[in-house]
Amino acid sequence: MKAEDNGRPRSRRLPREVRERQILDAAVEVFAARGFHNASMDEISEVAGVSKPMLYAYLGAKDELFIACVRRESTLLIETIGGAAESDLPPVEQLWRALRVFFEYVQRNRAGWTVLHRQTNSQGEPNVAELVEWRERAMVLIAELLARATDGSAQPMQPQQTEPFAAALAGAGEALADWWVDNPEHTADGLAMRLMNMVWMGFGDLVEGRTWTPAE
Repeated sequence: MKAEDNGRPRSRRLPREVRERQILDAAVEVFAARGFHNASMDEISEVAGVSKPMLYAYLGAKDELFIACVRRESTLLIETIGGAAESDLPPVEQLWRALRVFFEYVQRNRAGWTVLHRQTNSQGEPNVAELVEWRERAMVLIAELLARATDGSAQPMQPQQTEPFAAALAGAGEALADWWVDNPEHTADGLAMRLMNMVWMGFGDLVEGRTWTPAE
């Protein structure tokens, strides 16, 4: 007797990496919309177009699947920022490009950012370890950018100076992106420009009408 597919397209045999990406895409979508606790493996398998046994076989239980989503989204974000900040550019241009691609990532990947930031913040163990790890990676990258920005100055900044600034900048970026989720009328470039001016010029300059603009 021919097997029925209960209304869903029957899963084709695909390479493992393609199938895992398909499942992770669906999981990110569902976790972002429902939250970790309200998301069900049934719904994720439905959105992914695979059976629930296949879902477990590829990426494990819900906790494991959620962690895999956090790891993928954080790696994508870090690699995107790192790739934009080319070392042969002037320091101010490196920082500007890094901020701009961060907000562009959030704009293109609303569900991914929701999982990475909002949903992860609402979870306890074991997800807190993933949150700490990705934030540490982000702050190391930002600290490197800030250190490069002072390489040619009379007093290059040392790690004990760049690290607290990196933490502040990472926190400001997260807070502004979080605010943006509820205020979507703003643009990625507009938010990047606001944060860039706050970081590069300082609030004192801004209230006096002195602003920074990119060369292009």
